[in-house]
Amino acid sequence: MALAPPPAVMILGTGSNVGKSLLVAGLCRLFADRGLNVRPFKPQNMSNNAAATAQGEIGRAQALQARAARIQPHPDMNPVLLKPEGERGSQVILQGRVAGRLSSRDFARRGDWLPAVLESFERLGRNADLMLVEGAGSPAETNLRARDIANLGFARAAGVPAVLIGDIDRGGVIASLVGTHAVLDTADRAMIHGFAVNRFRGAPELFEPGLATITAATGWQSLGIVPWFAAARRLPAEDGLDLRGERKPGARIRIAVPVLPGIANFDDLDPLKLEPDVDLMLVESGQPLPGDVHLVILPGSKTTLRGLAALREEGWDIDILAHRRRGGHVLGLCGGYQMLGRVVRDPLGLEGPAGEAAGLGLLDVETTLDRDKTVREVAVSHGAGGGSGRAYEIHLGATDGPDTARAPFTAEGRAEGAASADGRVAGSYLHGLLSSDAIRAALLARIAGTREPLARYESSVEETLDALSRHLEAHLDIEALLAIAAKRGG
Repeated sequence: MALAPPPAVMILGTGSNVGKSLLVAGLCRLFADRGLNVRPFKPQNMSNNAAATAQGEIGRAQALQARAARIQPHPDMNPVLLKPEGERGSQVILQGRVAGRLSSRDFARRGDWLPAVLESFERLGRNADLMLVEGAGSPAETNLRARDIANLGFARAAGVPAVLIGDIDRGGVIASLVGTHAVLDTADRAMIHGFAVNRFRGAPELFEPGLATITAATGWQSLGIVPWFAAARRLPAEDGLDLRGERKPGARIRIAVPVLPGIANFDDLDPLKLEPDVDLMLVESGQPLPGDVHLVILPGSKTTLRGLAALREEGWDIDILAHRRRGGHVLGLCGGYQMLGRVVRDPLGLEGPAGEAAGLGLLDVETTLDRDKTVREVAVSHGAGGGSGRAYEIHLGATDGPDTARAPFTAEGRAEGAASADGRVAGSYLHGLLSSDAIRAALLARIAGTREPLARYESSVEETLDALSRHLEAHLDIEALLAIAAKRGG
């Protein structure tokens, strides 16, 4: 006899970036600490911020949620990952592997992946006590409902009850929640059993009349008001909106990062944001790179040739070359590493129109993109006495040339990356390098000339997940949420 499916609840939002991913992460930690085998799941994600697992790619947010649940991430937690490639559409990652491309005109084809999504969900739930499902965007986008797999289309197909989250910090939260109820059809509306208000500042009791208004208009149960959780900035960034950080005018080390189109895996920068003595500047289009920085980082990019073109259009190539002449340091990560070389070739048009472009020429290497995609986790060490840690690779193509003889890293026993003769320019395909306190300390020591006490990044992430769990337990009706999850299939 088949086992009954585990309880499950879907966390929907009134829009993108209302805090769904963070809430699911906090709930994963909360229920894991109660002794439950909890599994995070997101049917479809659209992001260039990905993580590598032993079985393939997964959205970075789901990797954090798996960590919060104290389990290893797996592609079944995010069976459809769409990685935008500019205006032409997205690369499709299906159950961890590249499965082609989706043009903007063919977006309705997402419904074709529902069988794979349901397969992953069923497989993931076989050893689970509780499934926490994250929606994408908003279920109120009725123009996309016909072939939806990301929100209520999935919920109805899998028989998963849902709750709806509104973000009061944006304003208009009552209208957002009540308006979502108004535009849904009867069957979709019946899948939602409760709501919560997120990111509240001030005295929560002042919004009690608002909760009553929402409940009266929708019939949904209020699960509570979640106050603003400032420590969220200590967790890996979910999307580009999370890149912006606080400036630190008195910091001793200044680092500039040009924000290129197609920026990917930008959570590489998160550990630097937390360093008390590092001022990390994200430089937007139309602004020059500051001339007094110690380090310029070229981050990952989903479209390297497009990124190179933008670099030149902004004049940032000139700024970087001048920075180098002044004795400054430059670090390229993944696509940024490729840009530092002499040339980047894309003969098959894997990231856009086929072609090639000259790189910045700061490293004596060349890159050619090919169909084979490298996705793997690795143990990594940095030079002699430079520390060790874990990292991951997600990239197309290979880079080679004389400067790889001075590879700054070792990954699983092989040389990795390249460096200039004076060591002031370096590149690597490794993401997550700076999460290692020892490797980050070695990098900053080389720039600043002295090794200072540093933030403990991995410990900080764990402590923040624990604090988030306590925060949600104090402000959400957790027992009501579990009761809703138990309605699955009912």
